[in-house]
Amino acid sequence: MEHARRPLPSETFVAILEDDEGLRRAIERLLSIAGYRTRAFSSPTDADIVESVTRARCLVADIQLPGVTGPAFYALLPLPRPPVVFVTAHDTSSLRDAVRGIGSHELLKKPFLGSDLLAAVERATRNVA
Repeated sequence: MEHARRPLPSETFVAILEDDEGLRRAIERLLSIAGYRTRAFSSPTDADIVESVTRARCLVADIQLPGVTGPAFYALLPLPRPPVVFVTAHDTSSLRDAVRGIGSHELLKKPFLGSDLLAAVERATRNVA
């Protein structure tokens, strides 16, 4: 049985949607050092965000964003949507249920370890064609 070749991180594009500049830059730097190609956005209304996110193999998105929540933005994306790793400072069981309901692969509570984010992105991109 032949297995499909798994893409290298350098072939994997991850979009980042985080309004906190320091955290956005840290996530982008961490993923870049790990070999992922990235593009970061501060708002769901940024130019070219929908085009970039729909080309991504994974989206890392904050839950609380200006204007619209991360899950609401994700739900509005055209299908097929990339796997998403949500990050939040406000983790509740109802929030976990809500993000699971829209197809989230992961939910990390801030502050999180860089290794946890890398593992979540790895799991999210593992089976994406």
